[in-house]
Amino acid sequence: MRRPLATLAAAALAAALLAPAPAARAADPPANLALTGTATASSVELDRTDFVAAHVNDGDTATRWSSKYQDDNWVQIQLARPAKVDHVKLTWPNACARDFVLQTSLDGRTWTDVAALQRDTCPRTDVIDVLSDEPVGYVRMQGRKRWAAYGYSISEFEIWDGPPAAPAPTLGLIPKPVSVTETGAAPFTLHKNTRVLAQGDGAQAPADYLARLLRRATGQKLKVAENGRGPAAIIIEVGAGKGPEGHEDEGYTLSVAAGEIRLRAATPNGALNGVQTLRQLLPQWVESKETVDTTWTVPAVRITDYPRFAHRGMMLDVARSFYPVDEVKTYIDAAALFKVNRLHLHLTDDQGWRIVIDDPAGNPSGIDYGLLTRVGGGTAMTERGTEPGITGFYTKADYAEIVRYAGENGMTVIPEIDMPGHVNSALHSVPQLNTAGSQPRPAAGQTTVPHNGTGSVGYSSFDANSAVTYEFVGHVLAELAAMTPGPYLHIGGDEAHVTSHTDYVRMVDAFTARVHALGKTVVGWNEYASSALPQDDAVVQFWNGDRNAVANAVKNRGAKVVLSPAANAYSPQKQDSRQPDGGTWACGGPCGLDRHYNWDPGTYIPGIQESSVLGVESAVWGEFIRRVPQAQYYAYPRLIATAEAGWTPQAQRDYGDFKTRLSKMGGRLTVQGTNFFPTADVAWRTEILAPAVTTATGRPSGATWTVTAPGKAAADLGAVITWNDGVRETPAPVTEREASIPGMRVNAAYTVTSTRSFDTTGVYTGTLTVRSPGEAPVTGTLEVTVR
Repeated sequence: MRRPLATLAAAALAAALLAPAPAARAADPPANLALTGTATASSVELDRTDFVAAHVNDGDTATRWSSKYQDDNWVQIQLARPAKVDHVKLTWPNACARDFVLQTSLDGRTWTDVAALQRDTCPRTDVIDVLSDEPVGYVRMQGRKRWAAYGYSISEFEIWDGPPAAPAPTLGLIPKPVSVTETGAAPFTLHKNTRVLAQGDGAQAPADYLARLLRRATGQKLKVAENGRGPAAIIIEVGAGKGPEGHEDEGYTLSVAAGEIRLRAATPNGALNGVQTLRQLLPQWVESKETVDTTWTVPAVRITDYPRFAHRGMMLDVARSFYPVDEVKTYIDAAALFKVNRLHLHLTDDQGWRIVIDDPAGNPSGIDYGLLTRVGGGTAMTERGTEPGITGFYTKADYAEIVRYAGENGMTVIPEIDMPGHVNSALHSVPQLNTAGSQPRPAAGQTTVPHNGTGSVGYSSFDANSAVTYEFVGHVLAELAAMTPGPYLHIGGDEAHVTSHTDYVRMVDAFTARVHALGKTVVGWNEYASSALPQDDAVVQFWNGDRNAVANAVKNRGAKVVLSPAANAYSPQKQDSRQPDGGTWACGGPCGLDRHYNWDPGTYIPGIQESSVLGVESAVWGEFIRRVPQAQYYAYPRLIATAEAGWTPQAQRDYGDFKTRLSKMGGRLTVQGTNFFPTADVAWRTEILAPAVTTATGRPSGATWTVTAPGKAAADLGAVITWNDGVRETPAPVTEREASIPGMRVNAAYTVTSTRSFDTTGVYTGTLTVRSPGEAPVTGTLEVTVR
């Protein structure tokens, strides 16, 4: 017996969502019925005993069943006794099915098709609703088409008799504060007459920041006043002695009660950190760029908080593929929420030069510095990626605007001019730099080297024996120092493979001395750790290689350390093997979210004290990444993990707890418009916005629910609207953007709209219930006033 799949699925979903649950069911935890069942299969790969069917229900994801090499293969589980089945979960470690059918049977002879699925990623996990009306005796995966030449492989075949319990409540705060107490008192509610009060020098900017954020989403005026009193006030105090003792630079305290929110800090940066925490305590809809009709409440809490490390950074490679100013601002906007406070711009590389440098008054070599952007600003990566690299450059006004906007969001800009290697773009642009010892060499009859848009590294170098090199670098650094109010200049120093050690040290020593003379602190990648760094005025940024050299720079030169170890902080290393693009060299495979979270920056460099660690930094490189949405997809949520590694005390960090908080953050990122990878081992939560509606009789009400469901396809969301007068609807959720791992995009929020009209006046309540396979149903209720 085979029933039409769509008919069966719709009937099962409606029955499950609309039928009242047995009173005792909620108290019974769901059980995996497969564990007590018997697994059999149509074939076993190479007849090996370590691939037999029994491995699919042994509770061990390290074992697997594998079939022979043809499409028509199946594996099934006979339950210990017939039972109703809620959902099935199939874990494919590799050799997935591209096309398969999930079937059920009572007797093992007559089968019913529950769902036919086609999937475009592997490995993966499939969760499939069964929602059986009658007891089931057998469940089968019937293959139709393999992933590749091999057979099918399933490590776990789980059969659940009920949905899991609803996830436990969480404030969802990231980074996790040092101390949080939920008082249990009534929450604070934002009203139309709420005012933000800025008290003390430095309170105005964070107060304005909060008010701008709230006005956009709430539609309320939210006036900012200096001092004074007012009903239901949000008070931001900044001044000496107001922050946590010993942590005045960036610490804050936050107390929320029914009648008042009070944020206290010793500095504006500390107050801004507190504002970001308050932002996360508000409903996720506060991230909306349009006014949202909802109740704006903040739970009653007491928080004392401050960072573990001073440097919590993110690097954006704008050299290989350019990001215009508005895209840099978008990247800043998302990261500010997590108290990231450094923006490292990789401005130059072999593929392009992205910052204007003016000609000096004295110019012995007659260099036309405008060529750097006229020529180098017009080149980029040409290999890999969804399109050729984006060309362009920042004018001084552009750069000043980035610095201003970053500062408004609590970030210091660190500009990087990468040298003495990674300089092909400079050599391609400026003839005078192509001296006898520079590499590569121009072709016969040419004055500059050709542009190289490949991902090759280590083949270019300045000439250590040419005065032009030092003249050029000295002027570029002086121009950059004048443009940069922050204390740091980054000179790169990595992967200078064709530069002799003697030449490398000679150039790097001159460059670091120049930065020091300009009154800035020099930063460089860890290859430069063995040079004569300015005493007590240098930062070594570790990415890969000799940790002992970094430790020696700390001990001998008083250097500080920023940690960006590739396995723990680099994008775009793959974060999941389902991603078709991305590196695997750093981890010998994907560098997942767990790798970015589960490390200790305080002990990473052997033989130094934690006080010598300035902080951590997440790095997005641009070999194949194009535009901010792709950069975000590879950076998030791993950048969030790095932000917590830099903020929260090590003893308070736990990956399981982090994933719980992150699961709530997914909806906020969706509303914000941040494109992130929906990590498979995070149980991303579904949340519903249900605004009230007023309509007239005889017209469709237009009642609309907004649903955030990260990583869910429309087909994964079953929606039923139940009205208080007994009318039921089963509308389809709609989204502007479906999720696609190959397409590097997460889904946008869904909308569910009622088509119902009302013939009589009154107030009606409609409850939307959304069910995703293998998850507890989520509901949202709204009122429709009919006049």
